[in-house]
Amino acid sequence: MRIFYFFLFLFSISLFSQEKDTSSVKSIKADISLYKIYNLKKDTIVVDTSLTIADEYKYNYLRKDNFGLLPFSNEGFLYTQLDFSKKKTFIFPQFGFHAKQVAYLDVNEISYYSVPTPLTDIYFKTVMRQGQSLDALLSLNTQKNLNFTVAYKAIRSVGDYFNSLTSSGHFRFTTSYFAPNKKYFLNAHFVGQDILNQESGGIKDVSQFESNEPSFKQRERLDVYFDNASSKLKGNRFFIDHNYKLKDSNSLVFKHQAFYEYKFYEFLQPTPSSRLGVPDNGASINNKTRFDVFYNKVGVSFLTKKIGELNFFIDNYVYNQFYVTNSLTAIALNLPNNLHSRVNTVGAQYDFFHSKWKFNILAQNAFTDRKTSNFEVTAKYNWNVFSSIEIKAQQNSKLPDNIYLFAQSSYDKYNWSNSFKNEKESSLKVLATTKWLNLSAQYSIYNDKLYFYNDYEKIDTLYVSPKQYAKSIQYYNVEISKEFKFKKFGLDNRIKFQDVKQDDKVVNVPSVITRNTLYYTDHVFRKAMLIQTGLTFNYFSKYYADDYNPILGDFFVQRQTKIGGFPMLDFFVNARVRQVRIYLKAEHFNALFGDRNYYNTPNYPYRDFKVRFGLEWNFFK
Repeated sequence: MRIFYFFLFLFSISLFSQEKDTSSVKSIKADISLYKIYNLKKDTIVVDTSLTIADEYKYNYLRKDNFGLLPFSNEGFLYTQLDFSKKKTFIFPQFGFHAKQVAYLDVNEISYYSVPTPLTDIYFKTVMRQGQSLDALLSLNTQKNLNFTVAYKAIRSVGDYFNSLTSSGHFRFTTSYFAPNKKYFLNAHFVGQDILNQESGGIKDVSQFESNEPSFKQRERLDVYFDNASSKLKGNRFFIDHNYKLKDSNSLVFKHQAFYEYKFYEFLQPTPSSRLGVPDNGASINNKTRFDVFYNKVGVSFLTKKIGELNFFIDNYVYNQFYVTNSLTAIALNLPNNLHSRVNTVGAQYDFFHSKWKFNILAQNAFTDRKTSNFEVTAKYNWNVFSSIEIKAQQNSKLPDNIYLFAQSSYDKYNWSNSFKNEKESSLKVLATTKWLNLSAQYSIYNDKLYFYNDYEKIDTLYVSPKQYAKSIQYYNVEISKEFKFKKFGLDNRIKFQDVKQDDKVVNVPSVITRNTLYYTDHVFRKAMLIQTGLTFNYFSKYYADDYNPILGDFFVQRQTKIGGFPMLDFFVNARVRQVRIYLKAEHFNALFGDRNYYNTPNYPYRDFKVRFGLEWNFFK
């Protein structure tokens, strides 16, 4: 109900904001190019109400193109990471539970707005069985230089399988300001997020899923490992980024960025399962991990029109992670229940623009006992509006995430205290954009890679623990994309090739990922409506996909079962009427007549055939 009430609240505000005051002069409509969205890197886009094939790809729970991510059967639960290059890297230690954080909005994923009149954006989409998914936003400038934006994204979906409900909420409040003389700029936000999932543990017997038995077509009848387990990831963050420029040009700029964030991950299971180990005294499982971090970064830069911007900075990253768990095993092993530390780095960054060239150099190194470093060089050349080439080289040494270093649980197998080396990565990336095709390539070398592995090596028993790989891993990928158009038809193609060179199967990826869409676009009803209809083919080759562990909220390496090699066909009909975009899709319709061999992990099936619909609606005053 909280989704419904928030929807009504924003809808009523948007309608009120669009009422015309008949006693005043005729309202002036602002050009849509003045409605702008930007991020901390100052990358800016204009609010777009058109209907393109890119909009079809972004119409999902994440609200971005999820090529290389395979969603689990229930919306908002998890994603299998097919594209290894999409994995996030932070040089500062995180608290872990990464599988749960694909939908979690980090600092750099928050958008800021500048709008001449109030803007309302509404996203709605049906889900699996009962529930709905909604993202509603209201943005307004009280003055030309002061913006306030409030937004809320939520989902509730029961799911097809027993004990697989998802219920999540993401509240965002942002504000941005610049002084009338444009010497002072500020962006700030508060974000509160909670991601709740029932944890089924996957199906016990895949033959039930693959059989033609009519009763098993009702997926809630399939036996699952856990019937009362659940997990919750919650976090709140307060953030500010501001700077002051002494003069209009050739000036010193003083910068400051800070945030405070706390997160916790909780795994509850009233009835313990022997699949996960031996519980303390046979009692119910209540594992809770809390992570607090306070970050400060101060810097000064010299900005000129001729040589670009040279920036020097120092930052302070203070964190504390602790377990709210009375683990008898941890007490017997004398394990620590918290990890408190500080990491300080000093760095320099140089940005240079000249004619068609753009350069960026970043060097950052820790001067505290806990060492971490990052070095990046980027060069980009723009031939014209349609063609460019970008080359990026990076080398970093990353501190281990805390979940690898220590853990406590009411299950005996999930208690440890480790000392691991930093993970090291060296990579070279190339991105070329032309009118003929788009091409990207990456070559990376990983040393001291950290990962989780099931020591029991059988799916019916999960004794998962952290490991560090002492040898080097080489990763390659090449991606090609191109859209062809002929009259009212379009063919959009995207294919990625991946390969890994390693002595042991630690990093496992599908060698091929592809998405191809054939579609038709035309105006109907005297051009009052734009119709877009087509067929999308998704496919990835067979590989040893990582499996999922709900206690760790993360994936682990398995080398027993391959998944993949199955097509996923979607048929869609989309329409646009003024600022409204309507979406209707028959997802994975080939599941009606194909083999039931589609999985996200060895025992989590991919989605069955579903018909889903929804809309995106923008209101402008």
